[in-house]
Amino acid sequence: MITLCMDTSHIYLVLGLIRDGEVIDRVQNECWKRQSEEIFPQLIALLERNGLHPEDIGSVVISDGPGSYTGVRIAMTVAKVFCAMKIIPLYTISTLRLYAGGETCRVIMDARGKRVYTCAYVNGVPSEEESVRETAELTIDPAETVTGDGRLVGRQDSWPDIALCFAKTQSAWKKAENVHEVVPDYLKSSDAYMVKK
Repeated sequence: MITLCMDTSHIYLVLGLIRDGEVIDRVQNECWKRQSEEIFPQLIALLERNGLHPEDIGSVVISDGPGSYTGVRIAMTVAKVFCAMKIIPLYTISTLRLYAGGETCRVIMDARGKRVYTCAYVNGVPSEEESVRETAELTIDPAETVTGDGRLVGRQDSWPDIALCFAKTQSAWKKAENVHEVVPDYLKSSDAYMVKK
């Protein structure tokens, strides 16, 4: 069975095809605020490149936030419509847990307004609550590995192979009982997204 994975929650458009736990092909393009324009052409090209058709997709997994207010909704909307029409399972995973990819690290994502989404993971399992923190108040242990927008905390940006992270975190996927009830998890009120950089 082929699982389509999608993430549009942050700076990348991520599309991947997973078969029997292995990523067989992927797209990870940086296209901040252009994911909605790119998702269909890239998805069609990905399927064609692998000799697949929409009917070959047996399930879909997406990140459900936190992330960009609009970005999270792009993949989620595509996935909900696709799964509802085909009557196939839809799975979700936290964006932060996805980016940890089963590793021991702290994930940092820009939440705008001098804030970050963050969580620490040990072998991919959260060791604290996912949260939104003021960047200035966040103390990072020098020994801690930082994944994501590291520049916001004095480190280098470091992004994983996100499609591979989907495959590595399969045990953390949550199956939606009703695809129509899947909603983004923003970790904060939508008003906060109106704050300009």
